[in-house]
Amino acid sequence: MGLSARLQLKQSQSLVMTPQLMQSIRLLQLSYADLELFIDEEIERNPLIERGADDDLPTAAAAEDQNERGAESDPEPEWSAASMSDRLDSSLENVFPDDPGARDPIGPDLAAQWKSAHDGGGRALESEGFSLEEVAAAPVTLRDHVREQIAFAFTDPVKGVIAVELADGLDDAGYLRADLEEIAERLGIDEEAVSGALSTCQTFDPPGIFARDLAECLALQLRARDRLDPAMAALVRNLELLARRDFQTLTRLCGVGQDDLLDMLAEIRALDPKPGMAFTGGTADVVVPDVLVRPAPDGSWQVELNSETLPRVLVDNAYYARVSSAAKNPAEKDFLTECLQNATWLKRSLDQRARTILKVASEIVRQQDAFLVHGVRHLRPLNMKSIAEAIGMHESTVSRVAANKYMLTPRGVFELRYFFTPAIAGAGAGDAHSSEAVRDRIRQLIDREEPADVLSDDSIVDKLRESGVDIARRTVAKYREGMNIPSSVQRRREKKALAALS
Repeated sequence: MGLSARLQLKQSQSLVMTPQLMQSIRLLQLSYADLELFIDEEIERNPLIERGADDDLPTAAAAEDQNERGAESDPEPEWSAASMSDRLDSSLENVFPDDPGARDPIGPDLAAQWKSAHDGGGRALESEGFSLEEVAAAPVTLRDHVREQIAFAFTDPVKGVIAVELADGLDDAGYLRADLEEIAERLGIDEEAVSGALSTCQTFDPPGIFARDLAECLALQLRARDRLDPAMAALVRNLELLARRDFQTLTRLCGVGQDDLLDMLAEIRALDPKPGMAFTGGTADVVVPDVLVRPAPDGSWQVELNSETLPRVLVDNAYYARVSSAAKNPAEKDFLTECLQNATWLKRSLDQRARTILKVASEIVRQQDAFLVHGVRHLRPLNMKSIAEAIGMHESTVSRVAANKYMLTPRGVFELRYFFTPAIAGAGAGDAHSSEAVRDRIRQLIDREEPADVLSDDSIVDKLRESGVDIARRTVAKYREGMNIPSSVQRRREKKALAALS
């Protein structure tokens, strides 16, 4: 059989993920904060992209009008350049010109102004509304706080080095995660010396740091308060019994009465299980809703995008026209053409992102109308496939929209994924129930319990079936544990102890 080369035509279809398409998909699933960061990066890379003013998009309806405005409506920048290199080139020759007298990158005039402001004790800055008192100091970290105490607590340099090694083994909560034997081997010293240094470090502020587990952390705090008596030490050694609410066994092990045990539990609750977290310096992220839902005059719901989360991006077509005409070589022209294409595509992608979010949110509001009117008990079972079929989109698109997006409703702020809940079958021929609504019913049943009549999981199943919810016992247990609600045995012990105290 002979081998020969032949030409053969073959026609086929394939889906190619272009960089622009990948960018559009990525933008769709970004949160508001991540989207702002992405646009800032694009503005740094692309000289044809600029942010619009805050009044460019006063309402959600104006978003479409802003994105469809032509090049003639884009504001012309106050500065201009004779060639592309004047704006884009950041080489050292431009930063430091050949003139030796101009090698100050901020310029002699600005330098003189700063010097005069500094010499004046900040009076010139304060006269323009700037106050040095408003400048925030760098936050003190846990390790900084500990090393300051090490400098005063250890006069022996060797013990000071050991303490620094121990400080490097602290986690954000203040617990020691380093191995003492490993530190001793690395430093070439006895493990007893490391243990001695650790004992001193465990007296540092805040009390409880350098502990190796929760029991030791609580014991260190109690010792600092002079409250680590034998009874309290026994309680700390048996935290697993406390977690199970086994108060009867704890009273026997601690050798105290029930009233004394309750007082000891109150002291334990007042302690800090993570003493190092006070030095993390972190701030809670503020949730900015992407969609606003308000009651309409006709009894329906008004759904609109939050104008604060709509990026205000403009394409500087005027600058492109001037610079492209002054481009000197094909490389510069190709670069400008690519920048214009990317800027235009980004603007269109942001417009499409806004339209898609609004479309998905409007359908969610339509299908969850009963929840908005009556509350969580009327939350309908809903999946992303039903939303996708209703609005004519792919299910993966709905999934990306629901990720990291929030909706402000008259009942609070909810992530879009909150409205997608699995269905729990109804008893008999009844309608299905949302799993979130069932969780709410379980929580309310437990909240209404009396100390003498604590509901078991089987009893909760019976009560739910009486109200039309067909649910298995293991599902009730799973939902209860997911809400951090203890078992009926533990709840009974705790309620009886609280009732005896009152």
